[in-house]
Amino acid sequence: MPSGYIIANVRVTNPAQYEEYKKWSTAAFQAHNAEICVRGGAVEVMEGDWTPERVVIAKFPSFEAAKAFYHSPEYGKARAAREGAAIMRLVCVEGL
Repeated sequence: MPSGYIIANVRVTNPAQYEEYKKWSTAAFQAHNAEICVRGGAVEVMEGDWTPERVVIAKFPSFEAAKAFYHSPEYGKARAAREGAAIMRLVCVEGL
């Protein structure tokens, strides 16, 4: 069965408030057995005009599991904590 990935590009606008989001999102990732592949770190654009800021990639057992994580009450708490603290661009991708 293919894995599912949540890939996010985040522009943090309120770092202090974003720390609260990180606390809740970490708990949600753990509750849904996600493997965090990338969370922050250096970024260098190799091609194109994409300007990523904070990149997060989380791997889930399946595409459906990744979507269930996003719609879960646990991650709902994280999303609520993030309101006004960041601009989020997030996709769910089926992969290997």
